[in-house]
Amino acid sequence: MRDSETPAIRELDLFRDMSEEHFDELFRGAYVQTFPPQVDLITEGDACDFLHIVISGSVELFASWNGRETTMATVRPIATFILAATIKDAPYLMSARTAEKSRIIMLPAVDVRKVFDRDFDFARAVVTELAQCYRSVVKHSKNLKLRSSIERLANYLLRKNQDAGSEGCFELSMEKRMIASYLGMTPENLSRAFKALQPYGVEVDGNRITLRQIEDLRSLAKPTPRIDDPNH
Repeated sequence: MRDSETPAIRELDLFRDMSEEHFDELFRGAYVQTFPPQVDLITEGDACDFLHIVISGSVELFASWNGRETTMATVRPIATFILAATIKDAPYLMSARTAEKSRIIMLPAVDVRKVFDRDFDFARAVVTELAQCYRSVVKHSKNLKLRSSIERLANYLLRKNQDAGSEGCFELSMEKRMIASYLGMTPENLSRAFKALQPYGVEVDGNRITLRQIEDLRSLAKPTPRIDDPNH
């Protein structure tokens, strides 16, 4: 691992408060690799061998069943994924692949569990992160079950606009097929939903989105922190 990468990793909530000794011990056994796009990193159902940290690029988490596939989440730097399977020593519930060229750190799962047993601050950070992940899953489930496809897309665009600085114009960071899958839609339904939002000032030019009537869009979307605020 590059020395320049260590401070940013150390500042992650998961590692910030753990002892220097345990941090050094954990990362002494780390593997670091750069992967090209569309490389499978883990496979649903396999035993968990590593906790992964995305340093650059992005990773798509997805699941498959009976010939169908859906996007569960996209992980961007700097962030970990598959923490629950690592701590529980359980099979992966999702697969993961690089969405673009990505640099990944892999911490042996057995080392993570050893430090978890010995470092109270690290263990508390793990519990906090897993609790946040659980709340995110509940919010995503509520979004899928309580809203129409148009309402889901409207809220998604409002969140992305806020992330981009609330300028009313931004680039989609994921392929539209991945957005459709994440929102529980087919690509065709996503296209129809974008057209349905045109009267609310939504303009689409490739991956560039312009929101001309944000208040009208917000009136349709009815965002709530109990679904849409990632920190709530």
